[in-house]
Amino acid sequence: MNKAVFLDRDGTVNEEVHYLSDSKDLKLLPRVAEAIKMFNDAEYKVIIITNQSAIAKGFLTIEKLNEIHEKLLTLLNKKGAKIDAIYYCPHHPNEGCMCRKPKPGLLLKASKEHNIDLNRSYMVGDKLTDIEAGKRAGCKTILVKTGYGLSLIHISEPTRPLYISYAVFCL
Repeated sequence: MNKAVFLDRDGTVNEEVHYLSDSKDLKLLPRVAEAIKMFNDAEYKVIIITNQSAIAKGFLTIEKLNEIHEKLLTLLNKKGAKIDAIYYCPHHPNEGCMCRKPKPGLLLKASKEHNIDLNRSYMVGDKLTDIEAGKRAGCKTILVKTGYGLSLIHISEPTRPLYISYAVFCL
């Protein structure tokens, strides 16, 4: 079975932009491409797991989301970094779907489709919902102090991550 690094998108891979809806506003965080390349070289699948309620709220279309993801992949590929897949939840937070973090649905789906051993994998994100989703899926968890992670000072159980890092490139 494969091992994976699941990465939240906004605030972890790219700069946090409230309801990112235009690819021109997408900017990678410093040295994130180098970190992803290191995961690639270590034979980890690298999969982005992202909540995109902006779709349900009418701030973003699927077409615009695809443009954003294409630009993200292009920027990373230019630096030798590869993303194996992107999974997103388009639902409103009140819909009660199983794919929206902190629920583990997207991680479970990715693990089936990519033959991933979740116990040998990591979920990395800047929010406690990322950490909770990773824990629920059986992954090791890493909270990064980028994006919303900058504001998290005190973290209590059950959402305490296994590790806290300043950024993805520090892993």
